[in-house]
Amino acid sequence: MAQMPRPEHPRPQLYRQPWLCLNGTWKFAVDADGTGEARGWPQGPDLDSKILVPFPPESRLSGLGLTDFMPTVWYSRTFRLPKGMAGKRILLHFGAVDYEARAWLNGQYLGDHRGGYAPFTFDVTGKVSEGPNQVVVQARDDNRSGLQPSGKQSAKRESHGCMYTRVTGIWQTVWLEAVGPAFVETVSIGTAKHSGRVWAMATFSGSPKGVVEVLVYREGDLVARGRGPASRDTKIPLDLGAPRLWCPDDPNLYDLELVARQNGRIFDRVRSYFGIRSVEIEGDSFLLNGMRIFQRLVLDQGYYPEGVYTAPSDSDLRRDIEISKEMGFNGARLHQKVFESRFLYWADRLGYLVWGEFPSWGITMSKSQACESFISEWLEVLRRDIIHPCIIGWCPFNETDPKQKSWLVRTVYEITKMVDPCRPVIDTSGYTHVATDVYDSHDYDQNVETFRARHSSILEKGEPYRNHPDQDVPYSGQPVMVSEFGGTWWNPGRTESEAWGYGQRPKSASEFLTRYKGLASALLGNPKMVGFCYTQLYDIEQEVNGLYTYDRRPKFDPGKIRAVNGRKAAYERG
Repeated sequence: MAQMPRPEHPRPQLYRQPWLCLNGTWKFAVDADGTGEARGWPQGPDLDSKILVPFPPESRLSGLGLTDFMPTVWYSRTFRLPKGMAGKRILLHFGAVDYEARAWLNGQYLGDHRGGYAPFTFDVTGKVSEGPNQVVVQARDDNRSGLQPSGKQSAKRESHGCMYTRVTGIWQTVWLEAVGPAFVETVSIGTAKHSGRVWAMATFSGSPKGVVEVLVYREGDLVARGRGPASRDTKIPLDLGAPRLWCPDDPNLYDLELVARQNGRIFDRVRSYFGIRSVEIEGDSFLLNGMRIFQRLVLDQGYYPEGVYTAPSDSDLRRDIEISKEMGFNGARLHQKVFESRFLYWADRLGYLVWGEFPSWGITMSKSQACESFISEWLEVLRRDIIHPCIIGWCPFNETDPKQKSWLVRTVYEITKMVDPCRPVIDTSGYTHVATDVYDSHDYDQNVETFRARHSSILEKGEPYRNHPDQDVPYSGQPVMVSEFGGTWWNPGRTESEAWGYGQRPKSASEFLTRYKGLASALLGNPKMVGFCYTQLYDIEQEVNGLYTYDRRPKFDPGKIRAVNGRKAAYERG
């Protein structure tokens, strides 16, 4: 029997037993004329192909490699409920389905979800049987509509420029979970500044009664314990003493176990983890744990040659962080995609700073349904990821047009601050700012001298470089960073005409490294610059400006990149 793809638990920050992974071979069909429902497919479709879930049908790993437009697709598979899950409340989870999903179990309609990047769940208790069960999923996807966030997915039939292969349908893990009548839906941690005092906060589904006990461990040793009455919103204080803070050089994490009991019997037990760290802005300074840290970021777009949006394995998620750190980067912009929770788990474990972004490209701001869809899914993403210590800021939009709907950008900025007042927010990276905590810009100038001079304006005039000075909100003293630069075209051995990068191609690896050193040093040496983000970590399809190839082979000695990135920044010395 073939090994199950992506068998690891997809949600490390809310883990419970028992659970059943539903990845593997499913039946599949493209519904070209959208008549599947009329043909009775929800009640038991006879689909003509097979697909390996969770890989999207466009990917080679799915077994299909279908890259044409697929407005509607259908999935189906059967499963048996393990004995250990019988008699309990059963939840059916989807990590992500692009874009509009509807589901049936044993012919009974479960519900729908709109949004290609956020997880969703159906309670299938009462619909699941002890014998064979059949789950059916329909996914509808049209990234040409202007109504759905789709990031870098090409709206043309083929990939082009900085737009890549589309993703349709299921692209993250599907799994079943057994719970009690009342169970923990979310876990989060509140902290008090400069204190070991924390609060474990849990929201319950159902009507919990009894007592909740929270145990906190560090490296296997019990360091704190607390208890309190179970309620819909439970908040339990804990004292960690002198806390070990999380940072890239020392990513300390605490393991957490939450046990809920009624009349002495356990009705829910979940495991999670957390890190303690602070992110603050004081004037033009960006502080981590009260200290200046220069953000040496690299652009990561989360694409894989064989899986497109879906990493072939959990170790591939980890490896992308490791190759970045080997080159002296301490974090990344997770660009125009919401990454899997497992990626953020590894970023937490390995000490990797990330900006949580959203795939804002694809929506037409003048369409009210597009705005509604954007805000609704962005809130789902914030709720999923807010507990991760690796996330140091949010960025819901990227490179919005100067004629953007400023009210929408401002509204999303304010909503984000309301949901998470503890992290800074960049309203729209580069281009046209409306309301922002960090003033960033994008600059692909390949000339080191003009690049340095442009960004020295913050020193000479007290004004940063702006992509659209006539459209931007006036600068008001925020921290400044260049969140896209470089992108230098380097593709020795690749001759295809559509390959591209920024600027004139260097004639040798040595010339490339000289240019990289000059551009990066211009920002590292600027005492008003709090960080940079180099474009990009690896090539993607026809875009060949990565420091690694698309299949993750280094183009240069990583140590030479690390030697540049590793110098102490003027901002850190300040």
